Amino acid sequence: MRALLQRVSSAKVEVDGVIVGQCGQGLLILICAMDGDTDDRAEALAQKISKLRIFKDEDGKMNRSVLDIGGSALVVSQFTLAADTKRGNRPGFSSAAPPALGEKLYEHFARCLRKLGVSVETGTFGADMQVSLTNDGPVTIWLDQDA
Repeated sequence: MRALLQRVSSAKVEVDGVIVGQCGQGLLILICAMDGDTDDRAEALAQKISKLRIFKDEDGKMNRSVLDIGGSALVVSQFTLAADTKRGNRPGFSSAAPPALGEKLYEHFARCLRKLGVSVETGTFGADMQVSLTNDGPVTIWLDQDA
């Protein structure tokens, strides 16, 4: 699975002008299931993200996780993270998981984060969404979970 994390002070996602998910201090997680991904990869990625120390401690160092700060997460599906731009000017997305598997793994990933103790809201899989955020730092991290 592939994820783009943004440390945020707040984020929201809207569909047709209606807020379907939001979070306060924590993480905006854009997530893409790749072809060949499994439940195990989703679980491993959730574990990694829940423990990733990218929030400031009392000394201003990135030493705290989203769990440590009692933060929340907004998880948004984004198949375009699978973009292949090696040939031509139009990205290809053949490395993304098929939609049915992508949705299953997206939902499984969000459930896993919740089970780990992170308050999670989500976007709407497959919808045209508008995402707004206030990036904190900014801190933006790319993660690939290959095994």
